[in-house]
Order: sequence, then C-alpha cells, then structure tokens
Amino acid sequence: MKRHNSIAVLSDIHGNSLALEAVLNDVAHRKCATLFNLGDIFYGPLDPAGTWDMLNRLHIPTILGNQDRVLLEGGPEWEANPTFTRTRDAIGPDGLNWLASLPPSLTGTPDTRDILLCHGTPGNDTRYLLEAVTTGVPVQRPCEAILEDVLPQAAGCSLVLAGHSHHPGQVVCDGITVVNPGSVGLPAYDDDTPPHSMAAGSPHAQYAVLTPSASGWECDFISVEYDWKAAAVLARQNDREDWAQWLSTGMA
Repeated sequence: MKRHNSIAVLSDIHGNSLALEAVLNDVAHRKCATLFNLGDIFYGPLDPAGTWDMLNRLHIPTILGNQDRVLLEGGPEWEANPTFTRTRDAIGPDGLNWLASLPPSLTGTPDTRDILLCHGTPGNDTRYLLEAVTTGVPVQRPCEAILEDVLPQAAGCSLVLAGHSHHPGQVVCDGITVVNPGSVGLPAYDDDTPPHSMAAGSPHAQYAVLTPSASGWECDFISVEYDWKAAAVLARQNDREDWAQWLSTGMA
C-alpha cells in the first residue's frame, strides 16, 4: 500500500544510470506516492542512453535543468566538448524532444498544488537557492535572500523543491519549507564562477522523501549504495578523471 502523502524528490542524475536504478528501487521499496525530478538529467560521461531508457518508461513530473537546457541550445563552446556531444548523441532526437517539452519550473500537480519545483531558482536555473559560495564552500543563505528568489512564484506554497547545487539542505522561511535533495548521480564537483567546490562527503546516490505533518513538512535525506566504482570506471573510459574522483569519493 502506498503512503498517500509521501513525496520522493530526485535531482541532478547526470546520466548516472547505475545510481538512478538504485534510487528508483529504493523509492519503490518505500512506496512513495509521488515522485518528482528536478532536472540536470543526462549531461555527463556516464550512461545518458541508459538513463533515458529508464525515464522514458516512467511518467515522472520533471523540470528542465541548466545542463538540460545547454543540450538543447548548444553553441560553439559546447560543440567542442566531447562530453556534450557524446551525451546529446546518446539520447538522440527522442530524448532531446522530451527535454524540449519540459518546463523550467512547475507548481505541483493536480494532487500537490502547493509545491513549487525549480532547478536553481524559479527565475534562474544557474543560481543556487539555499547556498552562497563566495567563500569557496557552501554557506546557507539568509531567509530574506531565499524568499526574494522564490516569491512571488511560491506565494501560497508550503514547499519549494530545488536542485542544482548537489548539496542536500533544508530550511523553513516564513512558513515555506525549502529543500534541496542532493544529487542522484554526482556527489561532488568543482566550479569556477566563482571558484567553489560542492561535496556531499560520500559517494552514495542521494534523494529526499517529504511527508506532510501537522507542523509542516518532514524531510528525510536518503543515501543509497550503488556500484559507484563501476560509475568511476565508466567516467575514466570517457576521459573524465575529475568525474571519476568525484564519483568514487564524494569529495571535490
């Protein structure tokens, strides 16, 4: 019997079909009633084709991530990137057409109208919602800044779900619970705008389960074991030693 109120939230799969399969099995075991996908689905040196094959058989409410958008938009700097071209070729026209059909944000479903889904923030898919990274590591942003980014889109919502940072977190701001479930497929990475690192600290696949309660939303951050060594081997085979290290250690 399904838990009629529980919501499983996935984000940032990044073509890691091994991690996705393990997470979907865990979600099924927990009998969650609803499943959301917050984007950044395919991009990476792993198995975008296998990821697309799994998701194409499901009907999960899904939004577009920034690197999903990049796959659609392309550009000279991306066309010269082997990871980009390999990912786009692997999912083919059907996968790209599916990405093109996805909204950048979503306010719930017929059963969950008070939930806002976004990848970064509702207005910017490359902006972190919960974290500031000016020091080089993630620091929680104040509620005033978070609310400025989610309103007015989140007006009337009790829950905002956002990904992008790969960094699990939860905060309650003026009665709105804001949750980042972490990353299914890539537990750590480095970026240079500004220079910073994100690291879950373990190689596990991560997602979150949300359950409404009398006091708001209860959030369980779930870490799932899978064969991350095999994922790291695949990254190395596709000339991404950086990904191999992030996948096998959860550190950047």
